[in-house]
Amino acid sequence: MAQPANSSATRDNSKDPPGSTPAASQALRGIRVLDLTRVRSGPTCVRQLADWGADVIKIEAPEDSAQLGGPRSGADFQNLHRNKRSLTLNLKSDRGIEVFRRLAKTADVIVENFRPGVKKRLGIDYDTLSADNPGLIYASISGFGQDGPLAARPGFDQIAQGMGGLMSITGKPGEGPMRVGIPIADLCAGLFAAQGILIALIERQSSGKGQWIQTSLLQAQVFMLDFQAARFLMDGDIPGQAGNNHPTSIPTGVFRTKDGHMNLAVAGQEIWGRFARALGRDDWLDDPRYATAPARSENRDDLGHEIEEITITRTTEEWVDLMNEAGVPAGEINNIGQVFANPQVQHLGLSQPVHSHERGDTHLVGQPILMSRTPSRIASPPPLAGEHSAQLLEEIGYTEEEIDALKSVGAI
Repeated sequence: MAQPANSSATRDNSKDPPGSTPAASQALRGIRVLDLTRVRSGPTCVRQLADWGADVIKIEAPEDSAQLGGPRSGADFQNLHRNKRSLTLNLKSDRGIEVFRRLAKTADVIVENFRPGVKKRLGIDYDTLSADNPGLIYASISGFGQDGPLAARPGFDQIAQGMGGLMSITGKPGEGPMRVGIPIADLCAGLFAAQGILIALIERQSSGKGQWIQTSLLQAQVFMLDFQAARFLMDGDIPGQAGNNHPTSIPTGVFRTKDGHMNLAVAGQEIWGRFARALGRDDWLDDPRYATAPARSENRDDLGHEIEEITITRTTEEWVDLMNEAGVPAGEINNIGQVFANPQVQHLGLSQPVHSHERGDTHLVGQPILMSRTPSRIASPPPLAGEHSAQLLEEIGYTEEEIDALKSVGAI
């Protein structure tokens, strides 16, 4: 395959970079990523690349590195920034920009989540950098898009949850809007950006060319409305809050037990039959109030009360075992401590050990994807600020004297 001149696509990717961190995976071996991100959406994207073996270089401001996601010793920072190398670089200085542009010529991917306009002002936008590196894949994550009437607004997860409709369908009816318990707009925007990068890397194999990838918290949140959005677009239906009840599958939701609560997912007529028989209420199958899905929707509250009159007679564990044996989806409702004590979660390896510079021996959340030949692992903890600066600069041709000069003027 012909490759463009001066492109990152021409680099020899058969070997890991000298002095790189231990490989987290072989899947993205040889792919170099420059990480200009901070807070959450951008680091979420880059973590996907780092955990699958890319050589990720985190660019940090020399005087302000902690702003990249809270204190370095904090659990959030530790979980977001593993499997990377660190280069401190002052992008507000001409010498710092000069170093970055030189480094960008060696990169396969750059990821940033500045406000729209910042990268252009710094002279590190896609058009500028791709002129010297046609194979460059450049991913931008913003709050609301790179252009358009609201592009200049500052982006924040909860703002996107509200603007994107999620808060209008979360929570109990009549209790007002409710955010979800995780920064879902941030997380999904980061995951979609990582997906876009992987798509672009595959496409580059045939075209030899990179491209500019854009996503935003608002785009991610609207996309994640999924069937609720489709209900509006196709039927004009504007769904409201349903609390723990599923909006269309009934009875699916949270039900009280003798010692707490459990989830039930009774979807479709076949499972409804299994469920009624498991509760000893075969009569519900012929009851006109409950016999069909539309009837159950119309009489949701009455059905829920009747179900709970039965479920409160046994423990959650008893009901979960009984329902699963009957082929009815049911599960306990765990707190986060119980999640990681769950034997299936432990079996899947979602808690992985790491030795942190700041915290010593600890654990971080592992990848939720299992690969038969190229698995992911937490191979190295988040780097110290500038831990690899000299090493990285030497890789792109700077001498020891030049590195000292960059330090003396505050460029690194």
